[in-house]
Amino acid sequence: MVQIHERGVNVAVLGATGQVGMVMRRVLDERDFPVRNLRFLASAHSAGTTLTWRGVDIPVEDVEKADLSGIDIAIFSAGGGTSKVWAPRFAAAGAYVVDNSSQWRMHDDVPLVVAEANPDDLDDIPTRIVANPNCTTMACIPVLKALDTQFGLKRLIVSSYQAVSGAGRAGVEQLMNEAAAAIEQGADKLAFDGSAIDFPEPTKVVRTIAFNAVPFIGAIVDDGSEETDEEQKLRNESRKILHLPNLAASCTCVRVGVFTAHGMSVNAEFERDVTPDMARKVLATAPAVELDDIPTPQLAAGKDPSYVGRIRQDQAVDGKKGLAFFIANDNLRKGAALNAVELAEIIARKHFAEQL
Repeated sequence: MVQIHERGVNVAVLGATGQVGMVMRRVLDERDFPVRNLRFLASAHSAGTTLTWRGVDIPVEDVEKADLSGIDIAIFSAGGGTSKVWAPRFAAAGAYVVDNSSQWRMHDDVPLVVAEANPDDLDDIPTRIVANPNCTTMACIPVLKALDTQFGLKRLIVSSYQAVSGAGRAGVEQLMNEAAAAIEQGADKLAFDGSAIDFPEPTKVVRTIAFNAVPFIGAIVDDGSEETDEEQKLRNESRKILHLPNLAASCTCVRVGVFTAHGMSVNAEFERDVTPDMARKVLATAPAVELDDIPTPQLAAGKDPSYVGRIRQDQAVDGKKGLAFFIANDNLRKGAALNAVELAEIIARKHFAEQL
């Protein structure tokens, strides 16, 4: 454990060398997180390397061999299988765990939290484990929370357009390799007969992703619905975070040839009348939300807010109880790393105030 400041909390990042772990390290720095001691942990494959944080060299420890004592808050970005094993062990050693995987999200005794929506759920953390939502849920919640508070959210239909970085480095590499192959074979073929391009075999996304849209993310769930687990996350997680157990919600998840930041087309129905102007007035002051006429993944990449625009009356809903709009959000920042760090900040204020 490397000391950074005299006061603060002792922080560990598990999965520090991964794609999201890299962003977590950056966000901890950018937000001036109250770090006293800092540790980076990973699998044996990445252990032994050194990462620099604020000019201090910190060795990456093998989690299998690490002494887990003395950690106040551990932030995980290492996958569901790893979290299933290690989150209880870190918790048993005295740490609060903020987990970025899907492993603990729907456990009744584990809070599932978006910082701007339900921070009071962190008042009591019975298992010492806190779950970070899925990236599509995360992008939508700041917008939906603000609208629900004013108008009462009743029904939700979302189509997501998700970047390849959501599939990890392997997804990014597949897009890069396929795009390079297509361009090398000629723009004429690509523009007028994409089927003539000899693309490499898909390596991560189930179909060619370059210059394409693939309506399949995750795995088909075994309940007869024909939904993927990615599609069910939005409904189940939104219900839990917003404390709306009866929220009707449906999602179609699509992987698109974009490197970073997801887009979401949203149709929302409310209990009370709402117009686009009324919605804009509410969203203009909502935390973690930014209004933009034409929100795009490129606009959102590298930034924190959920950008929302194209707000209009939903013509498929009677009266003025429906809205249609589009959201764009960086899936690696707010969609993963930023919210995890924000939850750690809330835990530090609520449970370690005497150390700050």
